[in-house]
Amino acid sequence: MKSYSVLSLILLLSSSIGFAQNATISGIVLGDNNEPLSNVNIISKEFGTTTNADGFYILEITSDEENTIVFSHIAYLDVVLEKLILNTNETFIFNPVLKSDITQIDGVTVSATGKRETSNILNISPEKIRKIPGANSGVETILKLLPGVSSNNELSTQYAVRGGNYDENLVYVNEIEVYRPFLIRSAQQEGLSFVNTDLVQNVKFSAGGFQAKYGDKLASVLDITYKTPTLFSLRADVSFLGASTSVETVSKNQKFSSVSGARYRNNSLLVNSQQTQSNFNPAFTDVQSYLTYRFSPKFQLNFLGNLAVNDYKNEPLNRQTNFGTINNPQALIVYYEGQETNKYNTALGALKGSYFLNENTALKLISSIYHTTEEEYSDVIAAYELGEVDSNLGSDTAGEVLASRGIGSQFNRTRNDLDALIFNVAHKGYSTMDNSLLEWGVKYTHEDIRDQLRESEFIDSAGFSIRPPRSEFINNQPSQPFNAPLEAYSGLNALNFVKTNRFSGYLQLGTHKTWSKGDVYYNIGVRSHHWTVSGTGVEKVSQTVFSPRAQFSIKPNWRKDMLFRLSTGIYHQPPFYRELRDNTGTIQPKVKAQKAFHVVAGNEYSFLLWDRPFTLINEAYYKKLENVNAYTLEDVRIRYAANNDAEAYVYGAEVRLNGAFVPGTESWVSLGYLKTEENRNNRGYIPRPTDQRVKFAILFQDYIPTIPDLKMYLNLVYQTGVPGGSPSYADPYSFQNRLRDYKRTDLGISYIFANRKKQFTKTHWLHNFKELNLGFEIFNLFNNQNSITNTWVRDADSKNEYAVPNYLTSRVFNLKLGLRL
Repeated sequence: MKSYSVLSLILLLSSSIGFAQNATISGIVLGDNNEPLSNVNIISKEFGTTTNADGFYILEITSDEENTIVFSHIAYLDVVLEKLILNTNETFIFNPVLKSDITQIDGVTVSATGKRETSNILNISPEKIRKIPGANSGVETILKLLPGVSSNNELSTQYAVRGGNYDENLVYVNEIEVYRPFLIRSAQQEGLSFVNTDLVQNVKFSAGGFQAKYGDKLASVLDITYKTPTLFSLRADVSFLGASTSVETVSKNQKFSSVSGARYRNNSLLVNSQQTQSNFNPAFTDVQSYLTYRFSPKFQLNFLGNLAVNDYKNEPLNRQTNFGTINNPQALIVYYEGQETNKYNTALGALKGSYFLNENTALKLISSIYHTTEEEYSDVIAAYELGEVDSNLGSDTAGEVLASRGIGSQFNRTRNDLDALIFNVAHKGYSTMDNSLLEWGVKYTHEDIRDQLRESEFIDSAGFSIRPPRSEFINNQPSQPFNAPLEAYSGLNALNFVKTNRFSGYLQLGTHKTWSKGDVYYNIGVRSHHWTVSGTGVEKVSQTVFSPRAQFSIKPNWRKDMLFRLSTGIYHQPPFYRELRDNTGTIQPKVKAQKAFHVVAGNEYSFLLWDRPFTLINEAYYKKLENVNAYTLEDVRIRYAANNDAEAYVYGAEVRLNGAFVPGTESWVSLGYLKTEENRNNRGYIPRPTDQRVKFAILFQDYIPTIPDLKMYLNLVYQTGVPGGSPSYADPYSFQNRLRDYKRTDLGISYIFANRKKQFTKTHWLHNFKELNLGFEIFNLFNNQNSITNTWVRDADSKNEYAVPNYLTSRVFNLKLGLRL
């Protein structure tokens, strides 16, 4: 069958040749006594290798087709791994145990999305994550291409899942929970994601209905596994947006290994494409390491360390934003004076000890400490003019402001300081019995938060200072004199010292059975969480919740490769510090855990099309939420009401088709619909801030058939607009406008000079490179004007407030170089 590539059309080239692509399987082979086995022969088609003295092996296999791998040793019976289908450049970990009395046949089908899971978990290829273009390239960029995940801000690494907000997502790295800074209010202040993609080995993601072993959040779980290297490697990437480097090491006896990375990022290229002109000087830097030492086959110790320094400085100068309609075009012109300086310094250190009691039982002890010091200082004066725009295209002043409708000024002052310390210690374990897996865990968490909020906003419109719209400022001038003092239109002044102690635990059992020649999998578990909030001037309050959860899957004995899944359960989110703080900055210790009842039903159909693997995934979900802590969302800043006075619901459906649309690549197309509304104080249902509705996304990979080393990576997102918020003191029930639809396309094209399939002789200048590629990226290819939120501006004449959109980045060009030694 002749195939045509999108990239071929772009470059006016057309031809068709095929070439083989490989994937990798690796692991450690053990014997009856759980000791590593050396000299085990491992064969798959034309590929073969043997294990070293520590039982370790690594084997290349052909990707995008079924493989059978045979593990054989003269003193043991064979282990046969059948029906293994891996994506190009994917790495699959398999640790077989050879027996002296039985031949094992393990059928594993790995579809185009990664390893097939009977639980509600999606596997994502790390190689795909590293290659996908995006303003914030990494794990979060590819998550935002999933149908249930939304974000209308390309500068942000935060995401909302199936109607939840940014605080409702769990993130783990090698079973260690990681945290984000607290004070960040704008996406351009965020800097780097915690997850360093150069260090990643496996990525798992669940958008709901996850197991009891995962923590207490309402929306999703991102489960990252960092590498355990087997060979020395040095990687570096440089672009206009920054640089990163990583190194993988392993000792001669294979007992010690390490993977470390350092990153620097500067968002000036992206932020300078926005409509606000400024002197922008950000510096985002972090260093991470994941170390492993194997004392014996039974015991190993891991260390995860991270140090991040985000130094953000911005001196805004001016801005002009055109808005309105064709018949009534308007413009907002702003001149700024002052600057903002924000610093977010975070550190994480974690130790994880794993003891393998036998081949069926493992015990783990994990401790971590997270510390963040954050400063948010700003003094910005904005003088604005609201006027009518010349819409005559033939005029010399087309697009310029002709008549001013109102002028005013605004002064924002911020002095926020936060010091947070979070300590965790946890025990986890598992034990396998026949076809069952028993897992358990207990955890203690101590949170010590010291927070000082000092924010004020003064508004001067039409020559007078505007006071807050409170009863004490209502006047009857000139009939009665009015002498109330001047006060900031909005402001916070609070000093909070809060401590939280948490005890949580889980127990779950997973079982595999055969029914009518089909395979049935189910997992039943329960979590419990007890917490106590206290602090200086804070009433001591304790609460307890229980969360039963269950997942059920069935794979019928049909000719078609079909899998059906059903997940349900009660999910609680005990309040974290920000959820305890109301919109005046006051701590409300009696805030209850938000509660959600989840039902997720799905179907997965894997098939061959054009002799290449494809998977069609369908899911429908429903969430019923109680004790909802209503919030407002501005850019990436969340402010809670802290009163549990609302109830809400979410429902939706998703479909995603992924596979090798072009031979040797992996792509997907997804479509999702969701609706989420909340009812505050029985006033009726209104859309929640994350009510996204329709989401369509494409992730596409391609290459020139006649030049297979010239690759293309394309991601495209369209999603309908979310609610645009409301002005300060306004009733959200009175403001139900929406932001414009979010449309964005990012394109990356690169040429591969060297990789595993393209090695050179010692005399060639590319001989020392394991990988070398050079390419360019075009962000926002079609230069769409997307907005993240609204600025509310008063018109002194009409007394109206206008929602002026804050536009995001325009088209940006980036050059990128990557290498590995």
